[in-house]
Amino acid sequence: MNRPEREAAVRRIMERTVTRVPPGLHEDVVRRGDRLLRRRALARRLLWLTLLAVALAFTVWAVTVQPWVEPPSETTPPLTDW
Repeated sequence: MNRPEREAAVRRIMERTVTRVPPGLHEDVVRRGDRLLRRRALARRLLWLTLLAVALAFTVWAVTVQPWVEPPSETTPPLTDW
């Protein structure tokens, strides 16, 4: 199918009679869209709160454990030449 044939086919499809939309469909679609937006907003909020809790837990752990400090030596070097 070349370009003029495709254009003619599209014109025929567009010139057909308009199909009727069932009553109440618009309201159902709007309700579903609102619900979807609310769920996405809730999921985004929960993800941010989880990220904040993880960052806070990591900060508290890092302050208490202090992994950047060298641990104290548990053995003493042998004493020689006394």
